[in-house]
Amino acid sequence: MKLLVYSAKEFEIPALKRANNNVHQVTYISQALDTHTAIKAVGYDAICIFSGDDASLVVLEKLKDLGVKYITLRSAGYNNIHIKAAKRYGLRVANTPVYSPYAIAEHATALLLALNRNIILADKQVHAHNFLLDGLMGFDLHGKTIGIVGTGNIGSVMAKIMHGFGCKILGCDLIPDHNLVELCGVEYTDLDELCSKSDVISLHVPLTYENYNLISKSRLSLMKKNAILINTARGSIVDTTALIEALENKEIGAYGADVFDRERGVFFKDNSKTGIVNEQLIKLLSFSNVLLTPHQAFVTEEAIKNIASTTFENINAWETGNTCTNELGYETLITG
Repeated sequence: MKLLVYSAKEFEIPALKRANNNVHQVTYISQALDTHTAIKAVGYDAICIFSGDDASLVVLEKLKDLGVKYITLRSAGYNNIHIKAAKRYGLRVANTPVYSPYAIAEHATALLLALNRNIILADKQVHAHNFLLDGLMGFDLHGKTIGIVGTGNIGSVMAKIMHGFGCKILGCDLIPDHNLVELCGVEYTDLDELCSKSDVISLHVPLTYENYNLISKSRLSLMKKNAILINTARGSIVDTTALIEALENKEIGAYGADVFDRERGVFFKDNSKTGIVNEQLIKLLSFSNVLLTPHQAFVTEEAIKNIASTTFENINAWETGNTCTNELGYETLITG
């Protein structure tokens, strides 16, 4: 099968090549998929895209006209692809549902620890030969209440990590995980109560119609004044305008994220010479109690290897006519 890989990054190409093992004809390009680059897929049976690529209705229509039949995503989330349109155009879509929940949950923990213990400030001060402890006060995680929104593959790992710290854990999920109740003492509750009672809130839900701006102005107002909000899910889970207002008014303690609601055109690029123009992103980065990383939580050796393996498992299944276990159910109506 001829496969075009969009948004190919230097660090992932070796793993993808090993997973392919010279079976398929693969071309790697660094450009993201959008209305302008869709034409590059002419002559290809399948494309492989990342979470920052644009697979909206217009793009999918172009891909269908170019003869593309399959789309596999190197991500678990698929909010960037219009699944309903894909079904209409006869495009088959699969994702990488589980590549390393540990990578994401451990990164969420790193964000939390760095914010709570003021690691970034401490590092800057020490590098400037300032060894004072002023402004470095944190708090023990032990005994604190951690709210985990979404206790699926990643959220369940986060719960186990926080249980290891000796935290009380509140969970919010449509389907409670009874194993977590037994193993970690997770208490399930509704989202509003979780927001009001938690010292730390960590988000691990997919971006859907229902979850768009799930953390709204009203829910931010419920949070404790010193609460730390962690987001390694998707940027649009949080209402960015309301978040900035809450930070300005000191209504929450800190925000740590690996995502932003308008990453396209900014993330996965070196903007150091050109700068960025998104005013909300600039504003977020101006807060000393905001820690933002460039969507790097998945960048571990294990995760990259698993993503590559799953990518070609999907392609192999389609080419051989076998069931692709990761093919997305078209009853899911999510738009990019």
